[in-house]
Amino acid sequence: MTAPRPTIYDVARHCGVAASTVSRTFSHPSRVNPATREKVQAAADEIGYVPRPLARAEAPGRARTMTLVVTDIANPYYAPLIKAAQAQALAGDYTLALTDSDESPRVEVSNLRQLLATTSGAILATSRLSDDVIRQLAQHRPLAIVNREIDGIPSLVVDTAGGMRKAVRHLAAIGHRRIAYLSGPRNSWINGARWQALREESATLGLDAAFLGPHPPNRQGGHEAADALMLHRATAAIAYNDMIAIGTLQRLQAAGVNVPTDFSLVGCDDIFGADLTVPALTTISGPTERLGRAAVDVLHAQLAHHTKPESTQFDAHLVTRGSTAPPPADDTAR
Repeated sequence: MTAPRPTIYDVARHCGVAASTVSRTFSHPSRVNPATREKVQAAADEIGYVPRPLARAEAPGRARTMTLVVTDIANPYYAPLIKAAQAQALAGDYTLALTDSDESPRVEVSNLRQLLATTSGAILATSRLSDDVIRQLAQHRPLAIVNREIDGIPSLVVDTAGGMRKAVRHLAAIGHRRIAYLSGPRNSWINGARWQALREESATLGLDAAFLGPHPPNRQGGHEAADALMLHRATAAIAYNDMIAIGTLQRLQAAGVNVPTDFSLVGCDDIFGADLTVPALTTISGPTERLGRAAVDVLHAQLAHHTKPESTQFDAHLVTRGSTAPPPADDTAR
């Protein structure tokens, strides 16, 4: 007759700790102090305890998988981030599983709850989930978050708020006094950070700043933003992202508004194609590929070394192209 397989309760009795401590050691080792972790691991080895599949994913020498969640795989912003993350994951002997939440918190959390049962940890890029839901997920698997800040969870953020301030200063320097912000989704953390930076910098410089939106973060959202702009007196706009900016540019041009002679436009993210529009798009740029690589490194540090790295901020800069120019001499009609 085959002897029963040892359980976490057997391990707990063997080394004199609570069963919950044994469970955390294998499911979330970063929450257990190193001395206790070593004691539990030694006891498990002595009695032949083998962790369940959820914990086994993190065992050295086994196949390892990271999950990367993006909000919209059709958005060109994510292409370099995904490719860089995949290359970094492969270099560390991980497989990268990609899932698209389609801008839906419901889809995102459903996908994560299924994938985290069989993967080692996850990278959440521009997540639409609430802070509380992300913290709950982090109790079960290591996480790294991109374009989002939550206390206690390693985050990697491009300083596009700083980039927004640079864009406002650029527009002010060439004579604009009325600026509109073309908002992305209201449940986007980075959208709020960008609007706040624009509003504060505009107030510092004595400019009028208007919030228009929210809009879907795609070209259709840009068409909607352009319709709102044509009823507004702003002479320049800064968009939540390049997709909204490109959609706005298309709709303004179709309506006979010349960019930048009649109106100036700034995007954000410097996606592929931002320099191919006519005129080429002035935009805020950050190191997207570095972001993808760093996110994998942060997750690996938690999985392999049971350490929680500090959050990291990457610089952003303004790329000035043809879509911005001084406002018309007489802009009172706008």
